[in-house]
Amino acid sequence: MRLRSDFYVSALIRRAETAGSVAMLRRRGSEEAGAIFVKIDRLDGRAALLGPAPQSVDLPEGVDRLFARLHSEEWVTPLEAEERARKEIAFDSDLWLVEIEDREGRGFVDLATRER
Repeated sequence: MRLRSDFYVSALIRRAETAGSVAMLRRRGSEEAGAIFVKIDRLDGRAALLGPAPQSVDLPEGVDRLFARLHSEEWVTPLEAEERARKEIAFDSDLWLVEIEDREGRGFVDLATRER
């Protein structure tokens, strides 16, 4: 059984802040099943937007959710990440958006590996 979105987001924010990052809830979605997106800002002109990995990706044991970068480059500008987040919100108004400011670029979520 999957962890509720509101619990997952609370734990994510706590995990990031415990590690010394700044994390904030930018948008509250559906408490039980809203999709979760994470914007990472490295505070140096680089950012990333992470969203749910495709459902075709198998979850490793012990992992509740997998995330994937939503752009082809590893890092984009904060404006590009913000524009993509706006498009996702227009598509799904029940999504959660967490922003993490971390100079190391940590998202504190499990990332799906890219198939090459």
